[in-house]
Amino acid sequence: MVNTGEVPDNGAFVLNETIHQPTRLRIMSLLVSVDATDPLAYGFVQKHLELTPGNLTTHLRKLQDVEYVAITKEFHGVKPRTWVQATAVGRHAFAEYLLNLERALGVGGRP
Repeated sequence: MVNTGEVPDNGAFVLNETIHQPTRLRIMSLLVSVDATDPLAYGFVQKHLELTPGNLTTHLRKLQDVEYVAITKEFHGVKPRTWVQATAVGRHAFAEYLLNLERALGVGGRP
């Protein structure tokens, strides 16, 4: 079950576990840092975050399973190209994650 980051009745702060994982947090941070209409090349994400192809693919699959990222594959001639971008759902989940993190740290967000 994906945690949405909502505060339960007992007042405890709960962060979105899908995004909170360090590698996925880095991936989402990179993807939401660009315009929503601009996908990033898989190779750029891999090199920028210094991840192995297998590690990146595993984490992207988890993010794709909850519809936080969209992955598009196309061919340029005979060479395959893979593009990655944060979805509207993913951008919203990331923004909520940041608000809940700020609240948990007592540095901002909603009261």
